[in-house]
Amino acid sequence: MLADSDGVNVQSGGFSPDLHRPKTWLHQLITFILEELPSWRDRGGRPTGDSETQLTSQLCAHLNGTTRKSPGWDVLQFRIEEPDETKLSRRIDLVAAPAGEVIWIEGRRHDDFDTLLPIECKRLPTPKGKNRDKREYLRVANGSTGGVQRFKAGLHGAAHEQAVMIAYVQTGGIVSWINRLDFWIRALSRVGISGWSLDDRLNLVSHDTNLRIAVLSSEHERELNLNRIELRHLWVEM
Repeated sequence: MLADSDGVNVQSGGFSPDLHRPKTWLHQLITFILEELPSWRDRGGRPTGDSETQLTSQLCAHLNGTTRKSPGWDVLQFRIEEPDETKLSRRIDLVAAPAGEVIWIEGRRHDDFDTLLPIECKRLPTPKGKNRDKREYLRVANGSTGGVQRFKAGLHGAAHEQAVMIAYVQTGGIVSWINRLDFWIRALSRVGISGWSLDDRLNLVSHDTNLRIAVLSSEHERELNLNRIELRHLWVEM
C-alpha cells in the first residue's frame, strides 16, 4: 500500500499511539483518492445523478468504505460540507480527517475534529443557471464561489498549505478542459484581473487515458498574508 511506503509502521484501532507523518504523506493520500475515483465512478449499483452535491456525497461514502478495508488508510475518515477551520461560516465540500487517531504532520497535531486535507469539488462544465459563471472552476466575476478563487482569497483552507480540487468532467474530455482553463487563466492575466497571473496556470502531472483520470498541479499566492498554497487537481471523466 502507498501508506506503508514511507517506512513508518501504521497502527490502527481506537486511539493508538500518535502517528507521525511527513508532509509528503499528504501526496500519498491524494494519490489514494485519485486511484479510487474510477472505482467509484464505475461501481455497480452507484445511483445515477449528476449534481455536485450528489456526486460528492457518493464519493465520500465510497472513500469511507474503502479506507475501513485498507490497512494504512483505516486511520482516516471523510466528511462532507465541513465548516472551514478559519472561516467557520464557509463550508468545504469534502475533507479528510483522522478517525480515532492523533496524526502529526510537520509538527501540527490533528485529531478527529480537525481537517487533514480540504477538498473542493466542481463540475465541468459549470451548470447553466442564473448568476452562474462558466469559469466557476477558477473564479466568478461577481461573488466568491470560484473554486481556485476561494483558496487564493483564504476563504477556504487558510490553515493549510496543501489542498485538493476534484473535477467531475461531465462533457468534453480532460485534454479539452486543460486547454480551456489555460486559455481562461491567460485571459484573466492579460486583462489585469486583480490577483491573477500566469503563475496561476495548471500544470499536467499525469493523464491515464484508459482510466480517464488526470492529475494537475498549481501553486498560488494568497491574500491575508498567507503562505502560498499548493493545489492538486484530480479530474475524472464521468
